[in-house]
Amino acid sequence: MRDGEGLAILKYEEQKADKGYDPDGVERSIDPRRDQTLSIYGEYGLTDRLTLQTKAALTRGHDNFVDYDGLGPLELGLRYALLHTDRSAVSLYLGATKDGVGRNAGYAAPGQGDMDLEARLLAGTSRQWRKAHGFAELQVARLKRSGLADETRIDATVGLRPTPRWLLMAQTYMGKAESEPVASRWRKREVSVTRDLGVWSLQAGWRQTLSGRETPIDHGPVVAVWRRF
Repeated sequence: MRDGEGLAILKYEEQKADKGYDPDGVERSIDPRRDQTLSIYGEYGLTDRLTLQTKAALTRGHDNFVDYDGLGPLELGLRYALLHTDRSAVSLYLGATKDGVGRNAGYAAPGQGDMDLEARLLAGTSRQWRKAHGFAELQVARLKRSGLADETRIDATVGLRPTPRWLLMAQTYMGKAESEPVASRWRKREVSVTRDLGVWSLQAGWRQTLSGRETPIDHGPVVAVWRRF
């Protein structure tokens, strides 16, 4: 993000599950659950290398044992560009998150968790093919969590702009928690399409759990409105 430029994303996510992966990674039936989140994410360029990131959310959900409704995670952090060229970038993010009343981890009960500290390394590159523009990004993060098991996460994104106003993205979210007695693992896929309307953009997609261990097989829509300023 350049100095003085910003981005805001209002996003709605709904995830449902009636199956999950057991400690051996075998699919099993579980009590039905539903989780909904409305979040606002923002980033602002403090300098050409330093970007402020924030996120706040409202969340609600229920299963056969508990209902919750209230504040979701609150995040604040800084991203620093270690390397930036016309085609590639490498950045380091350091941030903190105050956990909310909802599911702060897929394997944990709602409300479990307190404060998270995160270090994340991001690397991305872009290319031009005739009239199409494509990019790829890889992120590796380590989370030190209070009240929950520490986690390692890997996120990968591939995007393609067949035309200047349309963006197609395929994203994979992988992670492992040092939970006991079973280390929870997950791998999720999200596919979305975004339409640019000047400084505004509209996004619609679908997220699905593909594999894991001690984690629900959740799935559902993701819709968002982007605003650049």
